[in-house]
Amino acid sequence: MERVFFGRVDTLGKKAVEFFAEFDHDRASGDALENLMMYMSTQKLRTPKGLDWLVAQTGRRGRGDVLDHLTALRTMYGAIWAECVWQIADVSDPPTKLIVSDHPVTVYNHACAPGHPSCKGANDPDIRLQATHTLFPLSSERLLILTNRSWACNPRRPPVEPRANPDLFRGAMFNFLEIQTRRQLSEQDVLRINCIIKRRSHRYIAAAREEWLYPERHVKFNWHAVGSEHLLMPDPRSLQPGAEMVMSYKGGRTEAMDTFGRRPDDRRFGHEARSAQERSAHSRWCEEFESVFGPERRGVSWEDRGSAH
Repeated sequence: MERVFFGRVDTLGKKAVEFFAEFDHDRASGDALENLMMYMSTQKLRTPKGLDWLVAQTGRRGRGDVLDHLTALRTMYGAIWAECVWQIADVSDPPTKLIVSDHPVTVYNHACAPGHPSCKGANDPDIRLQATHTLFPLSSERLLILTNRSWACNPRRPPVEPRANPDLFRGAMFNFLEIQTRRQLSEQDVLRINCIIKRRSHRYIAAAREEWLYPERHVKFNWHAVGSEHLLMPDPRSLQPGAEMVMSYKGGRTEAMDTFGRRPDDRRFGHEARSAQERSAHSRWCEEFESVFGPERRGVSWEDRGSAH
C-alpha cells in the first residue's frame, strides 16, 4: 500500500507542493491543484492522529479495513478546501521559520481551543465550520492558509456554525486568480503560527533549528486572540461574498456553479452574490479591516497586483 498507493500520492504531491510554494500568478495548473488536494487529504488521514480518528469514525481496527477506508476517503476534503480563500504567506524575512508536526495539516478555530470536545484526542475542528482555518506549510518559508469564504468576507458569524453547502465528495470550481500572495509574515506572526502547529501536533514536531521548537518562549500566545486579532485572515478587500460561474464546453454544453459549489437547481444558488445583507456586511468588514491594518493590502490577488496600495 505504501509503495503502490502512497508512493504515487507522495510523488505527485511533492511536485504540487513545489508548484504552490513558488506560485505568484505566473502560471496555473489544474493537475497541481488536484494533486495537492489529494496529498493534503491523505496527509490528514494517514498520520497516527488521523488514523486514530478514522478508527473512531468507522469502528474498524483491522489494518486492511483502515487502509480501505483511508483509500476511499482520500478525496474527502478537496471540494471544501478548493472553495476556500487561499493565501500563500511568505516567511523569508523573519529569522524564525515554520516548524512542521506529525499531523502536518493543522486546523485552527478560535472557538475550539485545545481541551474543547472537538479538539480532544484525535479530533480536529471540522474544516466546514465557519471560523475554521487550515494551515499547511509548503516549505519552511511558505505557508498555505485556507479560510472559508463566508468567514473571510464576514467574521461576524457564529464560529462553529457550518458553512454554506457543507457536503463532501462533490465537484467544485477553483479560481487561480483569487489566490492571495505576497503577504509578509512578521517574526511575531511566525511564532504564533508555530504555537498553533505545536499545540495541534500529535506527539512530534520538527524544525531546522532547535530553538524554533519552543515558540512559546518568545511570544505571548492566547488561542482565542489569534482569531480575534485576525492573524490568519486573508485581505477581504480582494474578495466578493459570492459569485456565479458559468463554463462552456466544446459542443455547446454549459455548466454553472456558485462559489459555494451549489448548482442552479439549488434554491440558494448565487444567494451571497445577490444578497444586499451579505454585501453590506462584507463592506463593513472591509472598512474595519482597513482601519486596523491600514490601506496597504497584506495579500493580493492577481486583479489587485496593480492597485495593492
